[in-house]
Amino acid sequence: MTEPRPPLIELRKLRREYPSGDDTLVVLKDLDLTIEAGEMVAIVGASGSGKSTLMNILGCLDRPTAGQYRIAGRETAALDPDELAALRREHFGFIFQRYHLLPALTALGNVEVPAIYAGMAGDERRQRASALLSRLGMADRLGHHPGQLSGGQQQRVCIARALINGGEIILADEPTGALDTQSGEEVLQILDQLNAEGKTIVTVTHDPAIAARAQRIVEIGDGRIISDRRKTAVRVDKTAPAPVAAVGGWRWQAQLDRFRQAFLMALLAMRANRLRTFLTMLGIIIGIAAVVSVVALGKGAQQRVLSNIASLGTNTLEIFPGASFGDVRSAKVQTLVVSDADALVRQPYAAGVTPTVSTSSTVRYGSLEANVLVNGVGAQYFEVKGTKLAEGRLFGADSVRRLAQEVVIDENTRKTLFDGVAGGAVGKILLVGKVPLRVVGVAAQQQGGFGGSQNLSVYLPYTTVQSRILGTTTLRSITLRVSDDVTPALAEQAVTRFLSQRHGRKDFFILNTDDIRQTITQTAQTLTLLVAAIAVISLVVGGIGVMNIMLVSVVERTAEIGVRMAVGARRSDILQQFLIEAVLVCIVGGSLGIVVSLGLGAAVAMLGSSFAFVYSSTAIVLAFLCSTLVGVVFGFLPARNAARLDPVVALARE
Repeated sequence: MTEPRPPLIELRKLRREYPSGDDTLVVLKDLDLTIEAGEMVAIVGASGSGKSTLMNILGCLDRPTAGQYRIAGRETAALDPDELAALRREHFGFIFQRYHLLPALTALGNVEVPAIYAGMAGDERRQRASALLSRLGMADRLGHHPGQLSGGQQQRVCIARALINGGEIILADEPTGALDTQSGEEVLQILDQLNAEGKTIVTVTHDPAIAARAQRIVEIGDGRIISDRRKTAVRVDKTAPAPVAAVGGWRWQAQLDRFRQAFLMALLAMRANRLRTFLTMLGIIIGIAAVVSVVALGKGAQQRVLSNIASLGTNTLEIFPGASFGDVRSAKVQTLVVSDADALVRQPYAAGVTPTVSTSSTVRYGSLEANVLVNGVGAQYFEVKGTKLAEGRLFGADSVRRLAQEVVIDENTRKTLFDGVAGGAVGKILLVGKVPLRVVGVAAQQQGGFGGSQNLSVYLPYTTVQSRILGTTTLRSITLRVSDDVTPALAEQAVTRFLSQRHGRKDFFILNTDDIRQTITQTAQTLTLLVAAIAVISLVVGGIGVMNIMLVSVVERTAEIGVRMAVGARRSDILQQFLIEAVLVCIVGGSLGIVVSLGLGAAVAMLGSSFAFVYSSTAIVLAFLCSTLVGVVFGFLPARNAARLDPVVALARE
């Protein structure tokens, strides 16, 4: 013998209380009510009697304060929010007085929403939704939005939505309250037909004429059931099993459909509020553009600094006599000589060595005269210093040995003495002091180091300067280029030991250009990090703006959240929808920020600025990931708030 099933709906000692200041307002007082499958019940009562509260509890939109509520023998108090959502999704269908359709979706899209949350396959739910709407006389309105439908048509869409998942219980809250007489009658006829097909219909109404169509009328007054009248007997099959299904397993296709729905709603919400969405993005755009641009500009500046230092001589050590630049005794130190340079060039860490001497003098060509810095250098000087040739040639080791009266002038000297001269400077004779010299080459413009690069400089073999101009064999300095496989710091230590042994004491000091490079590079990096930190702060401020706007969006769309929960959306579905929207705003804003930064770099390049933007793919990817992270972090709180809304409170918000 088959065991009889329990009542479909069973209430025992049900109470619902609300805090009211220091007091408690009791809306429902120890209600006992049983509704069998297949009944059509009308709940009537005056305004404030508690009938709407009872309806919300029956539909699992609200929870009782005390007492028991069982559906097919299952106690609802033991269910978590997602299990309650499953009940609403799979066993209830709601017909609201104000329809509560989602304005961004079509009639077909509104009907499909519960089926999406139930995991129904796409083709199946579209066919089912279309069939239901066609049955209700809406076949030619499938693609219309709620704003394009009359009240009666919107209510038909609402009925189709209530039926899409095949729920056996239809809860109708004043289903004709917002309709004209004819439309109301059509809706009531549909409810009669659904009841005749075996659906359990529970209607809340204050209209006696509507209540009279029900088989059973339950009247509530002051939170209590004051009458329960049956007009006709209802045949109930007590043996047919009707267990309430537990929440089903999640299939990947169902999850994908819910994600698509959330993504679509996020896009629709962004499109519906274009200006607000753009203003929300603006903070992210500025932040990401600033971060990418600052990093690119910092990298460009760093490369330019390194290039400038390289033009002074890559990996070079400058060896000077004395303790430092300010040593007044340095001029008396006679121990830094050419033999030191000859000995250093044979060391394994030396890629090139050149002795140097210098003095100031007057240079003349024809009637033109100027003061110049005379540099006596070795044949390897130009290679060590990375000097480029503009025209002519450079002198070599043979010229040094011969004390050749040859000179290489710089670009400033050429402009001063030979600008406009026929045939150029090469081959001309000029006087340096009283020494005639033939110009053999012109060096290209080169960064001059610390000081004005506008000084006029000429380069002679150091032997020529020593013998013909200075009359001394001592050196101003020795420049050593460090081999690429040796670190400048180790080379400096080796040179210090080597020369100290040769001189018997340390009567020299070394200027390591790598130290300058590292110092300038570190300074540039520090400044880049500082400005980038400021840009990151602007990005965080933009993220806070996203959070604020999303919080406002949650408030504005509270009714939509309530509708989605009423038709079976899980908390995770609501969380996902608003989180996707926040992340989308930040991803689009981050992408636009990257585009703005690239455009800024292109504009700077077109203007011919000396500043260059050197973009790093790593920085761009990190900026994009950062914008996504901002969306997740700052979008989570609003999305969480939306997911935790009480369905009945959300539905009451207009």
